[in-house]
Amino acid sequence: MSKDSAEHFASQEERPGERASGQPDLAREADGEAAGPELDAEKLRARLRELEEENGALKDQYLRKAADFENYRKRSVKEREESLRYANASLLQDLIPIIDNFERAISSSAESKDFDNFHTGVGLIEKQLSEMLDRKYGLRRFESAGEVFDPTRHEAISVAQIEPPADARIVVEDFQKGFMLHDRILRPARVKVSLEPAPQAAAQEESGSMTAPSDFSSEKEGDQ
Repeated sequence: MSKDSAEHFASQEERPGERASGQPDLAREADGEAAGPELDAEKLRARLRELEEENGALKDQYLRKAADFENYRKRSVKEREESLRYANASLLQDLIPIIDNFERAISSSAESKDFDNFHTGVGLIEKQLSEMLDRKYGLRRFESAGEVFDPTRHEAISVAQIEPPADARIVVEDFQKGFMLHDRILRPARVKVSLEPAPQAAAQEESGSMTAPSDFSSEKEGDQ
């Protein structure tokens, strides 16, 4: 083998090494590409765990809030029921002494059989009750006889003719007195009222007042 052939053969044997050393490391790049998806998957798993923990905390907070609201609702319903149930406690406490007075009056009348004393006692108890309701609760009766009929205060259940006729309908009699709670009508009075003024009588009065001057003037002419 000549020297030139040997050198050529040696150069051919060295080229694969040169080629291997000069090209990129494909295996290393393949390992890097394989590691990239694994890192992304790990990040996604970590983020998923964070979201699951956050969702669990929010769910727990929601359940606590829902339980607190349900307890508040039940407590409010119970308080409202108790408030309505005992709303009249103050009024009833004021009525108890009056009931005691009624019992004493009945017991006393049963022993003495004295109607006059019993009547007087009942009248005093009625006065005590009326004054207490007016003073503490603003409930008072009102008189209507002699007033001008007012449909917001009176309920007419009967009519009557009065003399002399009035210019407006007048309450003649109270059948059942009305009650006011502060400034509001709680129960209108049931009353008897006068008849409405007759329109013919009013017309006659007007015509008489119009003819009076002419009569007076004719009498004056006759005197002349």
